[in-house]
Amino acid sequence: MAPAVLDELRSRVPVGVRHRIAMARLRYRIPTGRWRRLPDAMVIGAQRAGTSSLYRYLAAHPKVSASFRKEVEYFSRHEHLGERWYRAHFGLEVGRRWLTFEATPDYLFHPLAAQRARALVPDAKLVVLLRDPAARAASHHRHMVRLGYETLDLDAALDAEPGRCGPDLSRLAVDPGHDPKALLRFSYVARGRYAEQLRRWFDHFPRDQFLVIRSEDLFDDPARSFATIVEFLGLPFWQPPSFRNASRPPGGPGGDEMGPGTEARLRETFRAPNAALVDLLGDAAPRW
Repeated sequence: MAPAVLDELRSRVPVGVRHRIAMARLRYRIPTGRWRRLPDAMVIGAQRAGTSSLYRYLAAHPKVSASFRKEVEYFSRHEHLGERWYRAHFGLEVGRRWLTFEATPDYLFHPLAAQRARALVPDAKLVVLLRDPAARAASHHRHMVRLGYETLDLDAALDAEPGRCGPDLSRLAVDPGHDPKALLRFSYVARGRYAEQLRRWFDHFPRDQFLVIRSEDLFDDPARSFATIVEFLGLPFWQPPSFRNASRPPGGPGGDEMGPGTEARLRETFRAPNAALVDLLGDAAPRW
């Protein structure tokens, strides 16, 4: 069945139902978890930055074994379920060697994900997609509306963000096992402060284990960006038959439409964080 048809069918199934089906299927894999691989690579973010498309492209590579499902969320929400549960998402340690990977965009943002990942997969290669944070925030908001979590318009949601997300941040500081649902759902601005998130990861992993890709480059010239990622991962050159965007929003090639006032507000909000990203990454920093 064509990917476009599969995506259309999948989109008609509520997120909660899809999650329950995946968890039911996963239960049959957990008993063999001890014999399954840990990932050699992870796509750690950012959310609404092209990670679904990249997951699909990499999963189709003939020398790659993808996780059982995208967004395993082990280092962000499910570490309490244990290493065997995590391993159950990957292939068995038998036969020909493949590169194993997963893609969970919450990892870049979650305050504890980097140190958790370092403890279990210290040698993993880490791919980071960074999208214009203003466009990312608008796409994130539209996605939450689509899923039924968001009832406020974008401007009101931006105003409400500190009050919604603050309690989860405070709780995580004293309870690392807390599931920060509001923080992950409503962090429209916070997720766009990329420098502070990358610094947290750089504290736990050597910089040569990271590849940062500008999402707009993946959207506009996917063949070139994918070739760069494949080379970074040490894979033989290969490209999929097509580079269809798995979740391109209706607002246009690069992002969702915003009113001029809201866009100006977000541009000003991200002026300093974008400058901090350039200070951190230098010539390699994406610019918007």
